[in-house]
Amino acid sequence: MNDDRLYHLDFNHREIRSKLAILPGDPGRVESIAEHFTDPVRVAYNREFNVWRAYADGTRDEDKSVFICSTGIGGPSAAIAVEELYMAGVRTFIRVGTCGAMQTDIMSGDVIIASAAVRQEGTALQYAPVEFPACADFDVTSALVKAADTLNIRRHIGVVQCKDSFYGQHSPERMPVSYELGQKWDAWKKLGVLASEMESAAIYTVCASLKCRAGCVLHVVWNQERAAAGLDNPEIHDTSSAVKCAALAAKMLLG
Repeated sequence: MNDDRLYHLDFNHREIRSKLAILPGDPGRVESIAEHFTDPVRVAYNREFNVWRAYADGTRDEDKSVFICSTGIGGPSAAIAVEELYMAGVRTFIRVGTCGAMQTDIMSGDVIIASAAVRQEGTALQYAPVEFPACADFDVTSALVKAADTLNIRRHIGVVQCKDSFYGQHSPERMPVSYELGQKWDAWKKLGVLASEMESAAIYTVCASLKCRAGCVLHVVWNQERAAAGLDNPEIHDTSSAVKCAALAAKMLLG
């Protein structure tokens, strides 16, 4: 492998560096997130990794530069993004993504700030024993909370569940292990878990292994528990509130 060029992200990490990265899952959201910063420019686009770089203020101060890098879906590719961005100088990571809520008081369009994640996925097992908790950094989480409150965004703070199978959540009854999926889902609900998504546990655990900071803000697309209870449950795909929250928190953290 080329020592200068990142294997998957496909740019020269010795020439292009930043201290903070925002990690959406969808490559299609990267450019619109980058537009919340100054002088955005694409760095590379390889596989699921669409990488842009911008600045947190009007100056071109390298210490205020930000990567916006898509991770694709799931823990394996998210872990690759974190590992290679770390090589490019990143020490603070903010995931901004989507989720499905699990508690009936959470509405579509709300924002969830994940203080920790249930490790019901496989990637983190390659980094830490299953007993190790996947936790967000306090300072990053505090910045996300402050940003949400500054922007007057309805938010919830707490634990989310991280999984590897989208359809294992949405069609558990047809899975050979439906008994296990159902029992654990009920347990997560009783324990107050707020939502289900697919990347946070891997990001938190990889960052712990690298001694980096990480946080996560999620847009609630819908709530299957509200649907099951016959409650109002529109499907909302506008992620702008979560994006604005992540961008403002990034600027706060960079000073």
